[in-house]
Amino acid sequence: MAISLTEELKKPVPFSGHDVPDDDLLRDCVHCGMCLPTCPTYRMTGQEASSPRGRLWLMKSVADGRLSLLDPEFDEQMYQCLNCRACEAVCPSGVQYGPLVEASRAQLEQHRPRPLWQRLTREVALAWPFQDVKRMRAGATFLRLYQKSGVSSVLRKTGVLRMLRLENLERMVPPIDEAPMVPGKETWRPGNATRGEAHVFSGCVMSSVFPGVNRATGRVLAHNGYDTDVPAGQQCCGALFSHTGSLDDARKLARTNIDAFEKAGSGPIVVNAAGCGSALKEYGHLLKDDPEYAQRAREFSARVKDVSEILADGGFETPTHEVPGSVTYQEPCHLAHAQRITAAPRTLLASVPGLKLVEMKESSLCCGSAGIYNIIRREMADDLGDRKAANIADTHADQVVTANPGCHMQLRTSLIRNGEEMPVRHIVEILDEAYGGKRTADRGEWAVDRPQA
Repeated sequence: MAISLTEELKKPVPFSGHDVPDDDLLRDCVHCGMCLPTCPTYRMTGQEASSPRGRLWLMKSVADGRLSLLDPEFDEQMYQCLNCRACEAVCPSGVQYGPLVEASRAQLEQHRPRPLWQRLTREVALAWPFQDVKRMRAGATFLRLYQKSGVSSVLRKTGVLRMLRLENLERMVPPIDEAPMVPGKETWRPGNATRGEAHVFSGCVMSSVFPGVNRATGRVLAHNGYDTDVPAGQQCCGALFSHTGSLDDARKLARTNIDAFEKAGSGPIVVNAAGCGSALKEYGHLLKDDPEYAQRAREFSARVKDVSEILADGGFETPTHEVPGSVTYQEPCHLAHAQRITAAPRTLLASVPGLKLVEMKESSLCCGSAGIYNIIRREMADDLGDRKAANIADTHADQVVTANPGCHMQLRTSLIRNGEEMPVRHIVEILDEAYGGKRTADRGEWAVDRPQA
């Protein structure tokens, strides 16, 4: 006799297997409610279940056998969450919400059967391109040709993209003006005294869609005395896999990156993508049960520094080239909340001659990007993006600055949708311009080994 889904849900399906949410961490929440005003989904819906406190109650209910793991409400709330970590930054009990929601998603992926079309979509859109950064670079090369050939303009004007429902996705991708960065092929050396070596984490989206930001990072570090390279053998940080419950895939990438940077030598691992930086700094937790990599992961994570962090903490050369105009700063969630870096970017921007920093309202509220959230949950993402675009427009700044590729693409899309043509830039691009950019190489202020053909 067939058993209906309703009857099946009456059975208490508990957490089981590996990656079970830590019960001690679940008990840390005292349900005080201080997280509520910081949570984007609670702010948008006003529903208790859509808050960190509500979701932790759901997790605890599954752990205690009062709610089934397969309950649709549990599934909905675990994936409605943007995992922006804003709740962690204000929690007086120090609840580690990020690891708990990622473990809960891992449980869902282990025990909940997905339809074939969903499994294929995840494999094609997530697993295949992000498991090997070479595939991402190949895709970016195709997009670059697509943009420069004029095909993109024709498809937009004729309405083909709108008909195929690809207009929003196509709009996210900024102009790709440079060839992708290939790890192991480029170095930047200071023209005078050196502070030691630094190793750039190139990332997958950064190295392919935003390679100019990576190269600007190398120039800025060299200008500040760091002998800088991009170690060969590195891969995607694994953040997208962690966020979608595929923790085993994230661990494979983590081990690859640890091996690559151990071979590169000592020195800080410098990251210019907030989401990547957060993931890399949490390798110690991700691999805590791996007897071969647990200690190595902790040592790796201790070396990871956001580019704004290493510059502001270590003392940086004051820029001398004027960058006239005004900017407003959008704080990436995983920089402000997960890494707790908020002052350093503002310190760097304030040092640029001629540049005025105009603070925006709700600068640290999630923009709606959240990995691939703006693709799979477009309605909520668009609502948050529209809210962010309005706050940006209210500053009347000339451009908006951020420090994460996902935020960059979400801000660009949201601003265009709301009729704003404001440029979106990475903070490192501003600093690079203020240091003289590529022009400084001609004066011998730093030297760069050009990409090999």
